[in-house]
Amino acid sequence: MPNLYDYRLFISHAWKYGQDYNRLINLLNNAKYFSYYNYSAPAEKPLFPAGTPMTNSQIRNLISNKIRPAQVTLVLSGMYGAYSDWMKYEVDESIRMGKPIIGIYPWGQTYAPTYITQNATVMVRWQTDSIVSAIRSLV
Repeated sequence: MPNLYDYRLFISHAWKYGQDYNRLINLLNNAKYFSYYNYSAPAEKPLFPAGTPMTNSQIRNLISNKIRPAQVTLVLSGMYGAYSDWMKYEVDESIRMGKPIIGIYPWGQTYAPTYITQNATVMVRWQTDSIVSAIRSLV
């Protein structure tokens, strides 16, 4: 059997709500016939060590460097996304770089922050097939 294509993903999320991020990673890891490389920065692999003094400009550069090699940006669209300046930056930077954005409705919900629904290339439900199909159609 030939090797699977590795989709290059950046997952925008809020560390404070890491359970949603972990649930998505688990979903993607268990998707059949799907392989990916994760360019996001999970809590266990932060962009910089805790306590390191960083300016907002330096943080923006680090985030941009994570988005740049990705083919698509996935945005976990919990209501916390409406209040996260860094998630907004990730959406804006993905748009600036021409990356398609997949907004993922929160588990069991039909609403997401307006900023995300207005800027996403496509919005999908929290289902493996919906997410994987959206990735494949946009890459």
